[in-house]
Amino acid sequence: MSHKHDVIIRKIFAHPMAANIDWKKLASALEHFGATIDTSNHGRAKIVLNGAELAISTPHHGHDIESKDDIMSLRHFLEAQGMAPKA
Repeated sequence: MSHKHDVIIRKIFAHPMAANIDWKKLASALEHFGATIDTSNHGRAKIVLNGAELAISTPHHGHDIESKDDIMSLRHFLEAQGMAPKA
């Protein structure tokens, strides 16, 4: 895992929960690990990784994902895919 991708994945699992995860960096990291991301015109993104799917909101203003619910969903999704960072 490259350092920049490692940093963004670790940020998803940070305690306290990060509220400023850059969407473009996250999408790049997920695609690096084989995910496909389809964005809609309605502010949603469907992430498919290892056959599992997750839909989250994309940022409306700026670049950061600010929804703690979406970050928590992403955290659980990545854990289920075996992508939780090692301690």
